[in-house]
Amino acid sequence: MVGDASKWLVETEWLAERLEAPDLVVIDATWHFPGSKRDARQEYLDERIPGALYFDIADIADTDSPLPHMLPSPEKFSSRMRKMGIGDGMRIIVYDTYGMFSAARVWWMFRVMGVADAAVLNGGLPKWKSEGLPLEDGPPRHRSERHFTARRNVELVRERADIEKNLKTSTEQLIDARAADRFSGSAPEPREGMRSGHIPGSLNVHYQALLNEDGTVKSEPQLRAIFETAGVNLSQPLVTTCGSGVTAGILALTLAILGHKRTAVYDGSWSEWGRDASLPIETGS
Repeated sequence: MVGDASKWLVETEWLAERLEAPDLVVIDATWHFPGSKRDARQEYLDERIPGALYFDIADIADTDSPLPHMLPSPEKFSSRMRKMGIGDGMRIIVYDTYGMFSAARVWWMFRVMGVADAAVLNGGLPKWKSEGLPLEDGPPRHRSERHFTARRNVELVRERADIEKNLKTSTEQLIDARAADRFSGSAPEPREGMRSGHIPGSLNVHYQALLNEDGTVKSEPQLRAIFETAGVNLSQPLVTTCGSGVTAGILALTLAILGHKRTAVYDGSWSEWGRDASLPIETGS
């Protein structure tokens, strides 16, 4: 498979030249781990890329689910995008304040909802700021409502029943984005009520291994080597997972860069699997 980084990643210089394009929407998708004592929405109001909209993954979600930030229905997603002023056919550019973290989750959400033209800003807000590019603050300008129609792409989503079935068939490789000590079960989970360990048969590629120190994505040869060293067969169907479906998006993004465009994410991830004592787990590497 031939990689296509330019389809899924955009550079700061490219975005700076196109900020005024009428068909382009920039989205701040920053999300912080629970307990961080940080307010992503307030940070957005204090400092953002000009014209950016704020996307709250805890709100644009299935808020009836006991699991954190699960995918919303296509109807809810469409409604929120319309009110935000995001319409069909627009080019979506997503960033976050870490460089690369929750932006990949929102990129994946747009793809699940049928948006093919979505990309992530490589290096995010830290790189933008380091280059002295413009910022704005205060309340965002109002955008007129647009027509947006979501069509859920089921190929890109896996649910608990799919993972249980795969334990028997092994038709898809499962890759876990959590740190090695959480994957092995030697470190406790940050959420209460979670068992330690991983889904049987899954492989481990910590999401941070795929990023440079400045939050940009590593080169395609480096990415390929990291996945292959972890035992990932890039010619097989792949599913990514993590703690709650956020950093699994980074794996899905980097695999798309390598040409694996149909990588699915297990939306419930360990937040679902780890809390259910009836489901099998493994420990160790």
